[in-house]
Amino acid sequence: MENEHKISILGSTGSIGTQTLEVVRAYPNFKVMAMSANSNIELLEKQAREFLPELVCVVNEEKANELKIKLSDTDIKVVSGKDGLVEVATYKDVKTVVTAVVGISGLEPTIEAIKAGKNIALANKETLVTGGHIVTALAREYGVSLLPVDSEHSAIFQSLQGFSHSQVKRILLTASGGPFYGKKRDELLNITPADALKHPNWDMGAKVTIDSSTLVNKGLEVIEAKWLFNVPVDKIKVLIHRESIVHSMVEYDDNGVIAQLGVPDMKLPIQYALTYPDRLKMTDNVLDFTKYQKLTFDEPDEDTFFALRLAKEAGTMGGTMPTVFNSADEVAVSMFMKGKLSYLGISDMIAKAMSEHKNIVNPTLNEILETDKWAREFVASKIER
Repeated sequence: MENEHKISILGSTGSIGTQTLEVVRAYPNFKVMAMSANSNIELLEKQAREFLPELVCVVNEEKANELKIKLSDTDIKVVSGKDGLVEVATYKDVKTVVTAVVGISGLEPTIEAIKAGKNIALANKETLVTGGHIVTALAREYGVSLLPVDSEHSAIFQSLQGFSHSQVKRILLTASGGPFYGKKRDELLNITPADALKHPNWDMGAKVTIDSSTLVNKGLEVIEAKWLFNVPVDKIKVLIHRESIVHSMVEYDDNGVIAQLGVPDMKLPIQYALTYPDRLKMTDNVLDFTKYQKLTFDEPDEDTFFALRLAKEAGTMGGTMPTVFNSADEVAVSMFMKGKLSYLGISDMIAKAMSEHKNIVNPTLNEILETDKWAREFVASKIER
């Protein structure tokens, strides 16, 4: 990488965003041109002073005004709101946009970034879950790459290198099983947010960690994989792999299986998305096989953790149903975190919303956003009665 590689980061203060900046620190060829945060201006100010982007966005307008004052001794431009996110996503000279915001708020900026000819390092599942048909068609039209940052999708992407997609028999998507692996529904009646946040292997944000415990996260990844790799849902098999060393696998028509292995850390998939097709040297994250005497695999329990089954149904149906699945979950998780909904109520609420929704088969962006609003209001109304 001889030339400067200019990037922007949507969600620089979150788990993926901060780890992306660790990768940037290691390689002087990267230059962060623009970055955004939702409301964490304390960390964003530190990041802005270290990496000196030309533009920063704070979605929260009030916080953006505070940051303007804090950064008034610099030349950094501060913007806010949805328009500000789009400005970060489409910023001049940027080659790759890392989309690391959580939720459906990543969809519109990603669409605009693609239209501006940017490659997308995709860490925002909801972009493809809700708008996969729009995003993948636009990526083809504008000739840009969708480079997966999720460790599982990066593993699949890496396992596909040098092979024909037409020879893929199925994708084997691994899951840690979360903190409640092996438990039945009656053992999950009194689960607290603190219980659900104790992930055995990964250090992630709260929303993703809760979703991992319910297997909602894996369900979202199934739908994302459908769009990223152009495979039907019934050719994606989820396997519980407690050690989180095999990040995912691809099984080919000759029954040969190619897997990507590594320690449970996001830096490698982030770096690979930013440097693809190059593989740059990394000094840490060495996988010591002698520490792992066995690697185990198991079937997921889709009766107890039936959100995974619901996700497969939504992904198979397509249209607006995956948006309902995602948006209902976002509200339900938020209510669970606030103590207004039981742990088991998360999956129950997703099921209720999906059963009440009339699917729109080939939705426009507006119809996706309207569905998102409907699902949120539906779940909120059921809980707040």
